[in-house]
Amino acid sequence: MHTFTKLLATEAKLFLRTPMWAIFGILLPTAVLVGVGSIPGMSKPSEVTGGYRFIDLWVPSLVVVGLAMLGLQSIPSAVASYREQGVLRRLATTPVPPAFLLLAQLVLHAAVALAGVALMLVTAHVGFDVPLPRHPLTYVVTLLLGLVSVFALGLVAASIARTAKAAAALAMIAFFPIMFLGGVYLPRPLLPEVIQRIGAYVPPGTQPLQDAWVGAGVQPLQFVALAAFALGGTALAVRLFRWE
Repeated sequence: MHTFTKLLATEAKLFLRTPMWAIFGILLPTAVLVGVGSIPGMSKPSEVTGGYRFIDLWVPSLVVVGLAMLGLQSIPSAVASYREQGVLRRLATTPVPPAFLLLAQLVLHAAVALAGVALMLVTAHVGFDVPLPRHPLTYVVTLLLGLVSVFALGLVAASIARTAKAAAALAMIAFFPIMFLGGVYLPRPLLPEVIQRIGAYVPPGTQPLQDAWVGAGVQPLQFVALAAFALGGTALAVRLFRWE
């Protein structure tokens, strides 16, 4: 544990030397929220959304923005850059196991992502009168599972790509579908029903996040799907990890 703590502290210092990802991760979801909330009609109830306001149902989709950006762009680029620059080759001569390095990246980016989500939720509640999640515990569990499941996909790309550009390109295979299925490009109520059903079971779990938000029951199978992505993806990343 002492080795991991030192590694985490070192990674945190390196991460903050170029704070672009931290700034984007914390501020971007809120910035998008303010922009969307300023569009006329987004704050009015609609029959299309079952009487809810578009912004009420779109806030869970904004969670996807921060998670996808950090998990599928920042993490793959960071780890692959270490490989490209020979940092991982030098780490391979130390007792540091691959799992520690990947876990450190996950913890750092998770802290930034959760800070961004918290700021966005507070802004939505205070600025746009969006109610807080009615099932907060279910929401938090779903958020954590969704976070790890998205980050796990990024860790897989980071574990095998030789260069930062290759890692970013590989992660894009998951980035665009997750953004689309999560309702970022188009609000989920406007998506075809079959697309909505598929999106309910893929990371980061926008549908269960929304259900926990409005007070509807979350289907157990959705939790199982997110847990499978989270555990399976992380295990696969550790299994495929290459120092060079």
